[in-house]
Amino acid sequence: MRKRGFIILIGVLSSLAVWAEARFPKPDFTSGYQYPVILHGAPNEMFWNVVDIVMLIGMMSLVVWGAYRKRSRAVIYSLSVVSVLYFGFFRSGCVCSVGSIQNVVLSLVSPDYHLPWYVLLVFLLPILFALLFGRVFCAGVCPLGALQELVNIRNFRLARSVSVALSVIPWIYLAFTILYAATRSQFLICRLDPFVGIFRLGGDMGMITFGIGLLLMSVFIGRPFCRFLCPYGALLSVFSSLSWKKLEITPRGCINCALCGMSCPVDAIRSPQSSRTGEERRKGVNRIILFAALLPLLTMAGAFLVGGQSDALSLAHKDVYLYELLLQQQARPDMEVPLEVETFNALGGNIEELKARVDEVRLDYRFYTRLAGALIGFIIGFKLLKLSLKRSRKTYEVSSAHCTMCGRCFSYCPQNINIKKHEKTIS
Repeated sequence: MRKRGFIILIGVLSSLAVWAEARFPKPDFTSGYQYPVILHGAPNEMFWNVVDIVMLIGMMSLVVWGAYRKRSRAVIYSLSVVSVLYFGFFRSGCVCSVGSIQNVVLSLVSPDYHLPWYVLLVFLLPILFALLFGRVFCAGVCPLGALQELVNIRNFRLARSVSVALSVIPWIYLAFTILYAATRSQFLICRLDPFVGIFRLGGDMGMITFGIGLLLMSVFIGRPFCRFLCPYGALLSVFSSLSWKKLEITPRGCINCALCGMSCPVDAIRSPQSSRTGEERRKGVNRIILFAALLPLLTMAGAFLVGGQSDALSLAHKDVYLYELLLQQQARPDMEVPLEVETFNALGGNIEELKARVDEVRLDYRFYTRLAGALIGFIIGFKLLKLSLKRSRKTYEVSSAHCTMCGRCFSYCPQNINIKKHEKTIS
């Protein structure tokens, strides 16, 4: 007991000493005396990077085990709690797989940027697991999705047409993320991350408010950020649709009870439907041909429309923005001098050199805006084409592209309940 009291006393005295040092600054000697440089040990970031990768692989492996072997929502829900606590609050939500898109794009276009091995693995590992088993990263490993999953208690279903229309937004987000990263303008995901302020318990009030709004929405709508905003989720949906192993709700045959479809918060379970829709076969074929022909046209239209806004979009680059401010200040000398212009003049900046850099940036923007527009146009055309396809289903099926593997359908399926009762009887 005395030792514990002594340790507490030492801690209090140490805190008082630190407070006193901060309260009373060091004296300013006039004799030329120089204070010695005190070196503080930097945290071992390499160690934590390795821990992050081990946690990432381990947790995704546990999701695979929980979803494919145990068919247990409890496993996935527990991993969601761990993810929010570790990747979210402890690691402050950075570097995450969602934001790593920007680093990868920058490394591809800039020879001066060295992509850290840790960031590359954070980007590639969820994609690799998606190719093998589906969106296991989204299940309970991504802290952004896990946080939404933990607060979700009820689901109001959106119309299918509304969901399809909103699902274009992540691709638009991805296109502009690539655009701004490739032109070295800004990391758009980092600026617009709605949950990083919550994980860091501070930050831009506007983004914190947006994050809280998304969380409140997540209470009643399943994962709105994952479905309608996340650019990395858009990528994973493509790889998951090609996954080697497809998730099944139950190893037994489906009895079409519809409980799994009603329980799914992200509308990823497709109900049975007949291929006979009442229309002539020729009409269905003509519709598919029409949308297939529209696909390249929409791609070119997107490239043209977004590419036409390249100069306006280039204002996101600091050099272009500064150059435009300088031109405005020269055209209107009576206007208040912006801080950026004042700093540029104070540092002896050369406007001709700045203009040369701006011309290079705008040339890059003309190329990458067309690329971004083509991607957006292609996605819109592809989704229209996909809606025109009608495939018959005899039972309820999981859409690998949309399923976030939350595991809710496992506990609702009567077939799984019967399996568990049988196992208990045997044991």
